[in-house]
Amino acid sequence: MCGILTLFSASGQVERSLLERGLDVIGHRGPDNRGTWIAADGRVGLGHTRLSIMGLETGDQPLSSEQDGLHLVVNGEFYDFEKIRTQLQAQGYAFRTESDSEIALHLYHRYGTAALAHLRGEFAFCLWDEASQTLFAARDRFGIKPLYYTVQGDTVLLSSEIKALLAAGVPAGWDVDAYLSRAFFFRDRTLFKDIHQVPPGHFLLATAGGVRLGKYWDFNYLPPGREGTDEQTAVADLRAALLEAVETRLRADVPVGVYLSGGIDSCAVLGMAAHLRQAPIDTFTLSFSDRDYDEAALARSMAEKAGARHHCISVTQDDLADNFAEAIRHGETLLFNAHGVAKFQLSKYVREFGLKVVLTGEGADEIFAGYSAFRGDAILTDAKRQAAGTTAQALEELKARNKVSAGLLLPTGTGQQAAFIRRLLGYEPAWLLPLAEIFTAMKQFYHADTLRRLGEVHPIQQFLQHLDYNRIAGVEPVHASMYMMSKAVLPNYVLTNLGDRMEMAHSIEGRLPFLDHRVVEMVTPLPVGLKIKGKTEKYLLREAVRPFVIDAVYKRQKHPFLAPPSVIAPHEKFYQLVQDTLRGTVMDSLPFFDKKAVVGFLDKVPSLPQNAWPQTEALLLELMSLCCLQKHFNLGSQ
Repeated sequence: MCGILTLFSASGQVERSLLERGLDVIGHRGPDNRGTWIAADGRVGLGHTRLSIMGLETGDQPLSSEQDGLHLVVNGEFYDFEKIRTQLQAQGYAFRTESDSEIALHLYHRYGTAALAHLRGEFAFCLWDEASQTLFAARDRFGIKPLYYTVQGDTVLLSSEIKALLAAGVPAGWDVDAYLSRAFFFRDRTLFKDIHQVPPGHFLLATAGGVRLGKYWDFNYLPPGREGTDEQTAVADLRAALLEAVETRLRADVPVGVYLSGGIDSCAVLGMAAHLRQAPIDTFTLSFSDRDYDEAALARSMAEKAGARHHCISVTQDDLADNFAEAIRHGETLLFNAHGVAKFQLSKYVREFGLKVVLTGEGADEIFAGYSAFRGDAILTDAKRQAAGTTAQALEELKARNKVSAGLLLPTGTGQQAAFIRRLLGYEPAWLLPLAEIFTAMKQFYHADTLRRLGEVHPIQQFLQHLDYNRIAGVEPVHASMYMMSKAVLPNYVLTNLGDRMEMAHSIEGRLPFLDHRVVEMVTPLPVGLKIKGKTEKYLLREAVRPFVIDAVYKRQKHPFLAPPSVIAPHEKFYQLVQDTLRGTVMDSLPFFDKKAVVGFLDKVPSLPQNAWPQTEALLLELMSLCCLQKHFNLGSQ
């Protein structure tokens, strides 16, 4: 992966110095090379920092096709590029490098924006077309790779990270409405004023006449009755597709490792990789001292089965405290649990070990219905067919088996906030309910002006009002719930805080086989009953990967990756960091809060019951995240 920065002025000239300053602050994304290109008329500048993975000797960027007047910078990987290269060569196109990125130049020349249908992988790119005087930028289907943009006067700026836009001259300020409405979490806004994201599965076109966005891909869920194939066929087809997705992502000109937990997702990735590779693979696992959160033993057993060289990295509460601010600086958004900081530490270890590329299991829960919330949706959807009392009993059992995620992925309250959700949808996606509780609980900290600005419309209500209902019309509620999570939490939290930003902070490229669009397009149309069967989540995935994982992993229920609560433990360093920070001067400069209310809550934290810890952690880490962003980026008080 790499870092990209593009400046386009509709009427003036871009400044090379601003391009260079922006690249300076995203050098961690590409420490191996750096390049720039500025158009002869000075209106366009492309910048690139390179992490060399493919075509090590010839893949420096920006890339140009001078005869076609095309210039390109890419962050990410295009898979199947050898096959596409051969096809393009047969059509008369000449290649100058061995890089996978170069295919985008010639695909665009042949197909225009429809070139996106031919691209497979994790990517964000910017391409300048001299002939049409058009800037064409795009982001991969799931939002694995980030791409931010802003319009400042007559200039459009795009980059892999917000900090590059700020360094290139964009004023730093809070987008207060995006924070209060949670648009940074649910949609394409950010916490930074006037800075947006190109949404997953979208492209951006910029000309002298303005900027527009277009969608090129979306999920393909089907209404009941149109879903279909038999279980045996589905298992066999999925197994073949996953093996091919893993094999494709093992292709690199540098060694490839695997991030390994005790869950079926990463264990399956390792098992398939070991099946495809003869040489031992390096695996990397996080370990916590709290047994309820530690998966090291299962990961070790899986690594032994796969013949891997296993590395276990212990992360303490002191480590989380010491690295929290830096993780937030890289992520440029909020954390609700310290798991993102743990991934930051893991990636640091892997880079120091000497690797640049890892395979990861992110995305499987959203695609195969792995979260406990989806089981809750399935239970409620099936309620009419259950005997009296069975539904309530099943829900209580689900909560009892998922204490770690209660308050984050499963609701713990009375559900009083859910009336508008049911009114808009006709049902209540279980993953939205704890968020409604957390967002409502945050109100206790807002000062009067913030409450007036927030108004009466709940953030989740705003999310639902912006939803593309055509994509979920008539589909099963479980599938609708999965679709909504894949549009919000997956790109704006999981793939940011547990993916690209924590990995690229240390120049690590993460590759995600479960988010191969061919796999997803195969799985989404299948019935819910193949994804959740009785009490078993991710049933289809379990059956497809069973030959590649140990029995204990195959039988284990979903265990979300979370760091142990720490901000409620007075003996921990993290607790003291939170107390000191939120009682300090940085909190005074945030434009949202009544500090007396925050301090009053801090005084009560040590006496809170254990079942309140996950939500308390989420509230306090949100406040901590905002303080870190304020301190580092100097976003001001208005």
